Amino acid sequence: MIVAYDGTNYCGWQIQPNGITIEEVLNQKLSQLLGEEITVTGASRTDSGVHSLGNVAIFDTDTRMPADKIAFALNQRLPEDVVVQGSCEVPADWHPRYQESRKTYEYRILNRTFRMPTRRLDTYFFHYNLDVEKMQRAASYLVGEHDFKSFCAVGAQVKTTIRTIYACDVTKGADDIITIRVTGNGFLYNMVRIIAGTLVKVGNGDIEPEQMLEILEAKNREAAGPTAPAHGLTMMGIEYL
Repeated sequence: MIVAYDGTNYCGWQIQPNGITIEEVLNQKLSQLLGEEITVTGASRTDSGVHSLGNVAIFDTDTRMPADKIAFALNQRLPEDVVVQGSCEVPADWHPRYQESRKTYEYRILNRTFRMPTRRLDTYFFHYNLDVEKMQRAASYLVGEHDFKSFCAVGAQVKTTIRTIYACDVTKGADDIITIRVTGNGFLYNMVRIIAGTLVKVGNGDIEPEQMLEILEAKNREAAGPTAPAHGLTMMGIEYL
C-alpha cells in the first residue's frame, strides 16, 4: 500500500505506548476490514508530526478480496488524515525496507515576515530572510556518498552512517516557501531535519556554504546545525529500483 497522511495528530509511524500512531490505525482498520489479525510493516518509520505523501507498507492476509480493491475499502474506514493511495500484491519475500530504492523527502520553510495560518501544520515558519543561493551552494556539498554521522541523532543504532545522496536542491517559490528536496538511498535518524536545520543556519549567515565539507568531515553531531521541527518534513515517496 502507498500511504499518505497528515502526521499532525500522530506520534509518528511506529506503534508506541504514549499515543496513537499511523501503524496502529492501519493495523486496527485492516483487521476490522479483513476479519483477521493484520500487522503492517512500513518502509519508513516517520517521527511524530512528520507527514507523508508516499510511504509504503505491506502485510500478509488470507483474504480473497482483490489486492487493488483493498485501498478503496480501507479508505472508507480510515480517518480523514490517513489515505491509502493505492494497493497491489507483491511477492511473499518482498520487503519495503530491504529493497534497493530511492527515497525523497521535502522540508518546507515559510520564509516571510508574518505567519500564514493555513500553512502552520506543514511548514516551519522562519521570519528572518534566508539566502537561498547560499543554501543551495551548501546543499550541493551533500550530494554523493558520504559519512553522514554529523547529520545523525546521537544514540541512533545503525550499522553504518554512510549514505548516498543523489540530489539535494533548495528552491523558493512565489508563495514564500523554501523547499529543501533530498533524494537518497536511505536516511539516518533525523538526518533530513538536521540537514534542514543546518541549511537554515547557512541561509541566515551563521555558517558559510563551504563549511558543509568541514561538518561532514567532523563526523560529530555537534558540528552540524539544530534539528529542524518535525512538522516541516514530508516524505514524498519511494522509487524501487
